[in-house]
Amino acid sequence: MLSPLIVEPLLKWYASCARVLPWRENRDPYRIWISEIMLQQTRVEAVVAHYERFMAELPDVRALASVSEERLLKLWEGLGYYSRARNLKRAAAMILERYGGNFPEEAETLAELPGIGPYTAGAIASIAFEQPEPAVDGNVLRVFARLTADSEPVNSPRFRDRVAAELRRLYPKRRCGAFTQALMELGAMVCLPNGAPLCERCPLAEFCVGYRQNRAMDFPVRPTPKPRRVEQRTILLWCVGDRVGVRRRPPRGLLGGMWEFPGVSGACSVPDVMKEFAAYRIDGIVPCPSARHVFTHVEWQMTGFLLIARETPRELKMVNEEELTQIISLPTAFRSFAAFWKEHQRNVD
Repeated sequence: MLSPLIVEPLLKWYASCARVLPWRENRDPYRIWISEIMLQQTRVEAVVAHYERFMAELPDVRALASVSEERLLKLWEGLGYYSRARNLKRAAAMILERYGGNFPEEAETLAELPGIGPYTAGAIASIAFEQPEPAVDGNVLRVFARLTADSEPVNSPRFRDRVAAELRRLYPKRRCGAFTQALMELGAMVCLPNGAPLCERCPLAEFCVGYRQNRAMDFPVRPTPKPRRVEQRTILLWCVGDRVGVRRRPPRGLLGGMWEFPGVSGACSVPDVMKEFAAYRIDGIVPCPSARHVFTHVEWQMTGFLLIARETPRELKMVNEEELTQIISLPTAFRSFAAFWKEHQRNVD
């Protein structure tokens, strides 16, 4: 069980050591919401520039609700998990319709909005509205497991519920937002996820059972992960003049509804590609550097070819470099192929 004595040293440490981040400038629930959705499964360092660009163009709920999906996904480009962006737009429309553009303050009501689960609801309710609602993410679970030397698997729903219940009773009045952020910050900056925790810098070391027992690295306990499925893919940069072909992926499933360079399953050779597209007038094939992209449950190992063609397959949309850069939202998995095509275009020019 956590001691209530952790509250004051943790808050004191946070007040002096917290990072300066753009979403901490004020307690606007919209800004907090966008940051928390962006930060899911994404490092802070990768989010800051995306966040500032997003907020400059979509500064409030009304702007988000009215933006086109194409533009929204372009603003989200590079963050991955694009369903998060679509849910943002859906939730913004609901906030306008149900609440007149004002965020509900209760975590239970917030959790009814698309894409907002218990963690995000707790973060908004505590940081924006000073509600004693915990935001239990991986950082908080790790801090709790080490403080209490708890050996229950960290991905157990029962463990998560117990952590939330213990934290809820510790929340200090009128400082709920600071307490939530202090726990997150401690896990991100001191009680580290990869490598040894920086126990000598921890404001809670004297309360930490894992530290006292010299077992901090034993926690949290994680089950052995299932190996990712590996898929071989061949990516095709179909070029006609100064344009390259893209197509929409199916609406459901991995990268659902996103633009992609066309491709085929398996690792193909030049003869395979020539045979597959023998009906088209292809003047040349240039091999692309191979690439690898890791999703949560699958890994793509990709080879690729740039095809210099005179005809365009019906299913492709041909775009120039400006359109590919400014308008088309291309998932990170294809970024190296886009760079290869742009470099090829410059050499041709």
